[in-house]
Amino acid sequence: MAERLTRAALVLIFTALMAAIACADDTIVVGTPVLKMIAMRDGVSLATDLYFPEGDGPWPVILMRTPYNKDGAAAYGAIATGNGYVLAAQDMRGRHASEGANLPFIACGWGAEQDGYDTIAWINSQPWCNGRIGTVGGSALGITQNLMAPTEPPGLVAQHIGVAVSSLYHQAAYQGGAQRKSQVEGWLTNTGFDPEALRLYQEHPDYDDFWRQFNIAERIEDINTPAVHIGGWFDTFCQGTLDSYVLRQHMGGEGARGRQWLVMGPWTHSTGDVFVGEVEFPKNAENAPGNPFDLWFDYWLKDIDNGIGDTPHVMYYTIGDLYAPLAPGNRWRFVDDWPVPATETPYYLHADGTLQAEPPAEAAEITYLCDPEDPVPTRGGRNLVLDAGMYDQRWLEVRDDVLVFSSAVLEEPLEVTGRLICRFWVSADTPNADVAVRFCDVYPDGRSMLIADGILRLSKRDGMERAVPMIPGAIYEVEVDLWSTSIIFNKEHQIRISVCGSNFPRWDLNPGTGEVWTDHCRFKQQNVTLHCGPQYPSALILPVVEQVEEW
Repeated sequence: MAERLTRAALVLIFTALMAAIACADDTIVVGTPVLKMIAMRDGVSLATDLYFPEGDGPWPVILMRTPYNKDGAAAYGAIATGNGYVLAAQDMRGRHASEGANLPFIACGWGAEQDGYDTIAWINSQPWCNGRIGTVGGSALGITQNLMAPTEPPGLVAQHIGVAVSSLYHQAAYQGGAQRKSQVEGWLTNTGFDPEALRLYQEHPDYDDFWRQFNIAERIEDINTPAVHIGGWFDTFCQGTLDSYVLRQHMGGEGARGRQWLVMGPWTHSTGDVFVGEVEFPKNAENAPGNPFDLWFDYWLKDIDNGIGDTPHVMYYTIGDLYAPLAPGNRWRFVDDWPVPATETPYYLHADGTLQAEPPAEAAEITYLCDPEDPVPTRGGRNLVLDAGMYDQRWLEVRDDVLVFSSAVLEEPLEVTGRLICRFWVSADTPNADVAVRFCDVYPDGRSMLIADGILRLSKRDGMERAVPMIPGAIYEVEVDLWSTSIIFNKEHQIRISVCGSNFPRWDLNPGTGEVWTDHCRFKQQNVTLHCGPQYPSALILPVVEQVEEW
């Protein structure tokens, strides 16, 4: 009898064990992540940790997809589950515990493989999901969100995107046709991507079909998801955050238009950090005053009327004099849209090194030499792996190969908010050269603090799709994009730009031959001439704001 009971018990135990194994996909564990290998459409499985809240589901779900190891998501899991959400943290394709090719963002968008879509579709089919899903994350985690959005996954309701690009080519890998050398090489190498990734980025110096799969402007009408976009004026992806908002707010599908929010602080890639290069911002710069993580998802995923939908669509920080307590600026602004109304105001280059409201009465030529063996070094700016933020540029401005142009001392404060452009007439004695520009706020004590910078590879003067060599000696009208900012130049300050042929290693070097730089290429020194005067009114074009209508 005892033997028969023992055998019966064993059968029951075995049956229960098999049932438990069969139902393993439905197992919910509170407080401990549950690992799932989610199959994508091509059979590759992606490792995903699920963090469940207490109580009975189904629940809304928040997804983060990361190249940096899902195991680091425990803190986010505690926040999400504490607020009644399931958190799904996934290693991107080829990363850490996930299968597949270890190439960045290669299956994140709308191509043959669509890992974001497939993951959300799987989550949406689970019994513990209530059909309302949000996505979250910054930097690479934000880029995956932007690329996912045009695929319109079932159940995707809202996105919370930090410091991300809208176009991987224009805002991350290249800028003005020059490769962002330190960023491309540093990020791909330091994070352990397959060396094939660096080869691909370097073999595609033009904006071609390879890069179009990473630009949401190519599929903007297919985006139908509300989002908040958070960035910084000194962030390496500064313009990407602004462009993501503008594209989705004004050109997106019906579900996206009018349902985007933008937050721009005075930050580098570390949002909320008030130490920005060689300066410290006031305490009020630490946190944006709207759209925090928890309230954002409560509004969109739980229908809690917490006022998020009634907040102004754009919140941005205007930089001011950091050492004069009563100076204007250094505060948040709240407006309905971006860009804010501004007047394009030219400051013309003069041969005596001044920026003036009127162009020179007589023609002039000013030449700088670019020597690839002695490049002008990077000092601050919108960097990822290099020192980022506001740095004094005076020791670069005294170099013989740097041209400096400064305004008169301002008698009244001047606000500049929006896109900064330099419109130059240039010529060179080589088939190719670069024009690198730094835009600075000069303090009364002489400090020349970097606010923004930009570059143009002159072979890309007609567009990023292909390189067109210059005719040596021919004069071309070109524009150098310095991206955007918001700053009030205080009285007794000066506006300054410096112009030269390099900013290395922020951008790669130009060999001057019309070829792409390699470590063993031949190169030529380049003499680049800026033309000024009535016929060639080279100028810095500033978006000058008279008055901002605020909430």
